[in-house]
Amino acid sequence: MREVVLDASVVLKWFAAEQRGSFEARQLRDDYQAGRLSVVVPSLLFLELLNVAGRRWRWEAEAVAELAEALGDLSFEVSEPELPSVALWVSRGLTAYDAAYVALAERRELALVTDDDAIINLAPGISRSLLGGSASAG
Repeated sequence: MREVVLDASVVLKWFAAEQRGSFEARQLRDDYQAGRLSVVVPSLLFLELLNVAGRRWRWEAEAVAELAEALGDLSFEVSEPELPSVALWVSRGLTAYDAAYVALAERRELALVTDDDAIINLAPGISRSLLGGSASAG
């Protein structure tokens, strides 16, 4: 079984209308649901997903509440990054939010699968593009 860190840019596509990378993200979801993929995330992921649904997508309260329920059912492994590592990635140009995913992947020696170009450019040894990279550790 593969194990990866997924960030919000990928998991959002599990719940969104069709957009760039939706097919690839849903392939990862299918692998996860079939037990072929293990997913590790920081708890920040859930807050980011709710924020996008409510603020960017302007979902009604009931839909956001249903999303919150669905997120609880995902059963991802939740693990927190170490703050000094997050700080290091912030000093290299990432937001603290993005740095949390990178720091977690680095600590766990896993690939971070993302659709965020800033992460891909600033952490190429840790991140893998949703659209073209493999999701193997490294």
